Amino acid sequence: MPPAKTVKKTKQASMSDFEVTIGPPKLTRFEKARIVGARSLQLAMGAPAFVSLEGGYRGPIQTAMLELEADALPISIRRSLPNGITQDIPIKALAK
Repeated sequence: MPPAKTVKKTKQASMSDFEVTIGPPKLTRFEKARIVGARSLQLAMGAPAFVSLEGGYRGPIQTAMLELEADALPISIRRSLPNGITQDIPIKALAK
């Protein structure tokens, strides 16, 4: 019996070879507003922050903006075209 191969699977594809095919290659202002709004609501309801809050608590909106700038949010953007084609884009693949 041949020895078993150990294959290491990665959870996410590397961001260097990810290609954005739908929309601009950066985060739009509408996507940014949606992300900050949704995350600030989560923080206001008691969710833990993904960044350290040194210097005191500033509020949920500022904390959500800090998390977005620090690439600490595990969020994907789903962009779609009118013909039904969609693409899920990890937020780390988009330029801020």
